[in-house]
Amino acid sequence: MTKDTAEASAARPGPGPLPVVDLTGEPGSLADHRETLRATVAAYGAVLVRGSVLPDRAAAIDAARLLLTEPYEEFEGFAPRERYAPGVHSSSEWPSNQPMCMHHEASYALEVPSRLVFACLRAPESGGVTALADSHRVLADLPAGLVARFELLGWELRRHYNELIGVAWPAAFGSRDQAAVEAYCRANAIDFRWDEDGGLRTRQVRPAVLKHPDSGRAGWFNQIAFLNEWTMDPAVREYLALEFGEDGLPFTTRYGDGSPIAPETVELINEVYERHTVRVPWRNGDLMLVDNLRMAHSREPYKGSREIVVSMGDPVRR
Repeated sequence: MTKDTAEASAARPGPGPLPVVDLTGEPGSLADHRETLRATVAAYGAVLVRGSVLPDRAAAIDAARLLLTEPYEEFEGFAPRERYAPGVHSSSEWPSNQPMCMHHEASYALEVPSRLVFACLRAPESGGVTALADSHRVLADLPAGLVARFELLGWELRRHYNELIGVAWPAAFGSRDQAAVEAYCRANAIDFRWDEDGGLRTRQVRPAVLKHPDSGRAGWFNQIAFLNEWTMDPAVREYLALEFGEDGLPFTTRYGDGSPIAPETVELINEVYERHTVRVPWRNGDLMLVDNLRMAHSREPYKGSREIVVSMGDPVRR
């Protein structure tokens, strides 16, 4: 194993470099290194694999099946994706010039994937890093009073599914049957309301802090900042608010008692994430195995064509 300290040096002081396993020129296949990779993730939260052969999506799917024990089927998605296989899909459709802020995949759900595999089939011309931040370090660096408030109240996610903005509810829930969607919401502690025009509004409250089932360590596990309205591009937020009303935004977050989160608080959370961010630029054929319960991830703006195959697996229920 080697530590790619040169590329990881772009990170600000605090986080350590991302462990890198370079298979270039090594005999054997990815399968021969499976246990080593899983052990590295258990110790560090993530590992980057270089030198593996990933010529196409089929190879990326095979790699995911090798490294993940059970696929995770996503519901309640917030951005369109193309599904390739159970638990395997394209990265979220998101403007290339806009960042996707730090978050844990599906942290608004009751059942979440504990492992992620990112496979780079085409690295962008520039940018497009899938950056990582350790939730244990983030939690320890946030103001104690803010953490205590979220631990007491939890965090609330409000969503407005319609055919005009964001993801429509049939795509998010995988069904056009309103009764099936209602049953899912009841089973997953989600309040719901149908609009006269067929849109769906939901509200759910989740814990903001998660104790890792393996280590017992607490981490900042949520999408409070990422899905908050103040993280949106200001022009986009203003347009959506004018077009659909303040309560018609595709998503926003609040404290668990429904009180609003100040823009300064969202900015503070993102600043703490930045202090603990590790960045390694993608190369064609790279593969990253990530502990989703421990490590938050983001996607930075990029230029050129970029293709990352995303796999989720090994689900756990809170």
